Formats: sequence, structure tokens, C-alpha cells
Amino acid sequence: MIKIKNLTKYYGDLCAVDSVSFDVKKGEILALLGPNGAGKTTIYRIITGYLKPTKGNIEVMDYNIYDHMMEIKSRIGYLPEAAPIYKDLLVYDYLDFVADIRGIDKDKKFDHIKSLGDLCGLNDVMHMTIDELSKGYRQRVGIAHALMGDPEILVLDEPTAGLDPNQIVETREIIKRIGKKKTIVYSTHILSEAEATCDRIVIINRGKIVADDTLDGLRKSLREQSFEDIFMKLTKRN
Repeated sequence: MIKIKNLTKYYGDLCAVDSVSFDVKKGEILALLGPNGAGKTTIYRIITGYLKPTKGNIEVMDYNIYDHMMEIKSRIGYLPEAAPIYKDLLVYDYLDFVADIRGIDKDKKFDHIKSLGDLCGLNDVMHMTIDELSKGYRQRVGIAHALMGDPEILVLDEPTAGLDPNQIVETREIIKRIGKKKTIVYSTHILSEAEATCDRIVIINRGKIVADDTLDGLRKSLREQSFEDIFMKLTKRN
């Protein structure tokens, strides 16, 4: 589904992403982990067309980012860390607005919004303004936004950042439900979340990949029982 090859991004003299390569398979839930400043968000912004790489290439469903970015965007739902939602709108009105932007057929729009409300647990708050919602529910609105138009791939940047423990569990369950039908790439700082949700883990540190495996594979290769120990060992700054 996604093939990243020798991806490099400089901001001036700073190398934020340093020759990164990895693939994401169809139907996979992949967690991209790393400390702040590791390069995770930069990779997501390049995948989704918000930034151009300095070098390297990305292919999404055999479309490359240089020649077919609009095709790629039509197949990806993206939720950045700070969800870009209009807080003064009712939840339904906001999703209706997003549906129009996505070109959803008017005859299918209501049912599509209703199905997203069911999936994300929003139907009971459709009549409320987004500003009235808790942060957990605002994130649900952001996830519904990213799912509008039924994209094959979902890219989520820190979807549980700033949520309380109950909201984290609820959001994790939504991601797992979505992952039964879609390919998901997401980043998180919460190691237990990656353990509970993902099929594979890519750990990035200082712009470079330091591990790419299943959790069991990482444990076997590093002879560690604790995921926290694995993460700390691989992201330790020299």
C-alpha cells in the first residue's frame, strides 16, 4: 500500500528525516514511534502532500508523490495532531461541510455521515457544537473527518495526545475497529497503546529508523521482556 524509499528531508541545515525506507502492507496497523523531534510528523506530512521531500520517494498504491499527489490524497484520510476543525459548528453541520468538500453524493451523504457517527461514537452529540465537546469527542470528530469518503488508508498523527486514560482507551478501540477494514499508520508516545493496537512497529530516532518489526520480533532480537526497555534502549541519545 505504501512504499517509502530513501526518504530525506532537510530544514535548512537540519536533517529531520535521514534516508528512511519502509513499507506498509494492505490491512496493516503500523505504529511509528519515537521521541519528540524524531521525524514522525515530517514523514506524515510528506506522505499526505503537505511537504516535499529533499530526496527519496514515496509510492501509495503504485502512485508516486511527484506525479500523482492528487490521486494519493483521494485515497488517504489524514488526522494531524491538532485536528483542524471549526469549533463553532454543530458536529453534524461540520461533517456535512466536509462531505461536500469530499464530493460525497447528496443522496448518500446522510447515510455516510450516520455510519461514521456509529463508527466513531458521535451520533449522540451530532446536535452539539464542537466547542461544547470534550477533547476526546473532538478527536472523534477529527477521525470521522479523516474517514470521510471512505479512504483506503488512514494516517493519524498522535491521535490520543492530551486525552485522559478513559478517552485513550475509547480512541484505541475506534482505531482497532477501523483497522479491520483499512490500512492505518499512526504515531503515539504511549507504548501500551502500540502494544495493544498495532501489527508492526517502526521506531525512529533522530531521523533514522532504529527498529522495524513486530513487538514479539523486537523482544526476541533484543532479548527484552518490557516494551519500555526496548524503546528506551533504541531511542537513547549518545
